[in-house]
Amino acid sequence: MTSTAQPRRAPAIIFGTDGWRARTADDYTFESVRRCADGVAEQVEGRGEAAKGVVIAFDRRFASEHFAAAAAEVLAARGIPVALATAAVPTQMSSLEVVLRGAAAGIVITASHNPWTDNGFKVKAPTGAAAGAEMLKPIEARIARTAGIEIERRPLADAEAAGLVTRFDPYDAYEAHVRKTVDLDALRAADVSVLVEPLWGAGAGWISRLLGGGRIRVTELHQERNPYFGGVNPEPIRPNVNEALARLAAGGFDLGLMLDGDADRAGAADERGVFIHQLQVTGLLAYYLAEHRGWRDPVVYSVNNTSMVPRLGARYGFDVHEVPVGFKFIGPKMIETGAMLGAEESGGFGLGMHLPERDGIYADLLLLDLFLRERARGVWPVSKAIEHFHQVAGPSFYLRTDLHFERAGYDAVKERIVEGLRAATPAELAGQAVVRTQALSTGDGYKFFVEDGSWVMIRTSGTEPLCRVYAEATSEPTRDRLLADGERLARG
Repeated sequence: MTSTAQPRRAPAIIFGTDGWRARTADDYTFESVRRCADGVAEQVEGRGEAAKGVVIAFDRRFASEHFAAAAAEVLAARGIPVALATAAVPTQMSSLEVVLRGAAAGIVITASHNPWTDNGFKVKAPTGAAAGAEMLKPIEARIARTAGIEIERRPLADAEAAGLVTRFDPYDAYEAHVRKTVDLDALRAADVSVLVEPLWGAGAGWISRLLGGGRIRVTELHQERNPYFGGVNPEPIRPNVNEALARLAAGGFDLGLMLDGDADRAGAADERGVFIHQLQVTGLLAYYLAEHRGWRDPVVYSVNNTSMVPRLGARYGFDVHEVPVGFKFIGPKMIETGAMLGAEESGGFGLGMHLPERDGIYADLLLLDLFLRERARGVWPVSKAIEHFHQVAGPSFYLRTDLHFERAGYDAVKERIVEGLRAATPAELAGQAVVRTQALSTGDGYKFFVEDGSWVMIRTSGTEPLCRVYAEATSEPTRDRLLADGERLARG
């Protein structure tokens, strides 16, 4: 019998808004990870920085530690020193480790908030920020050339024995770095009760440890490793955090703080279990830095983030810079402008005084500090502080809808959506005239503004087979109508 099976095609590996992600054991394999690591090695050597070494970290997903070891073996085979995390750690710890060691690059094995079936590969620049196009394009080109080629590797045990691979635990260095800009002792001494939801991710235990030993009471859910993430996507938004919201609504807590699967994204809720959406958190952090810390440095925010940023900029006198979606755009712009805050819609926040990279743990600590400072002014509980904030920043009723598609035909779907919006720009949405249309500079969608300043944005994802519809409005009814109209446009 003659087989008609064709040789398996090596997956195309393209880095999206924050790394490459794919389904484990399908496109995301040890072979693929080795090709990615080889691309990083080639890029580092090409810059003449191999001796500076590479930092490698990983999350709590299935086999992440083994994929990290595979990447380390590839770098070691080329004589590049590797600092490998001793256990799963938040992504931003690798960024800090890159900076502290003066490393040439960082690699993180994580799919962040993606479904449990996926894993991913992130690259960090020497600054600790997400690698930009100038670093990723050569890596992608090298990866494309190695399809079907066996990548040389040196067994991990042998590399460790030779001193090429060393291990690191980032906690002490991270706490010391945080203490430079946050009074942890004051937070520990606060008479408040906080519920923490790490969603089974790599951030489990970190906030409890940083705040432990004082008067503050911290209760943490889901600290155990569970690569299934309890059946939800480990993204700190509703409905994934509904269990935590219910615990808050039952009483006994002053604030809820949340993290995603690799702890680089933050979430929050008030004492009633009302979710504080991501755009509100962007505004709250900008308000905190300007109002309570007295800073006037720029703020960088993604095109799908809140209109409260320019309003706050006008009020406090700081510049604002809008960039495409993804921290690979936000991080470099933060460095270029000396920004005090970089913020994306999905709950990723970078702080200039800390790192030009997202850090959900640090952002959560700043939110806690903000609300304690508001309490000292007599603005308490947290729900009242949120009301006061919107008196300053203006209204923000926000929601996002994710439209999922099959992976196999997703490229055609993306083209249909974007071309359809380009060819037939709507004249009216949510019963209001469209007063401005903004084509996204990345070519993956459009943003439409209506008369009262509300907006809806339709954007196809570069890392997942889905189209996202975002809306921020002056009222809930307007938001819901914008979302419905946006979904109709996306579905064609």
